[in-house]
Amino acid sequence: MPAPKKREVRKSLKQPAWITLDGGFAARHCLVQDISSTGAKITLEEPAALPATIRLAFARDARTGRVCQVIWQRGASVGIRFVG
Repeated sequence: MPAPKKREVRKSLKQPAWITLDGGFAARHCLVQDISSTGAKITLEEPAALPATIRLAFARDARTGRVCQVIWQRGASVGIRFVG
């Protein structure tokens, strides 16, 4: 039987950030609840369906940040995995 997959340690952050969609043209404010080396949990100001890939940055500049894959979404809470 394979060993259970160990989850990365998450650090509580509660820091404001931005997600960008559509090639950086649609910036939305969010709050990073917690973060690890592999992903994060964010909360959107307004619940909205997100595309499969977004960019998360701690500045509004769309050229910064990391590409992320949306893993799950429950209302305003979203789980993301860092891709690039």
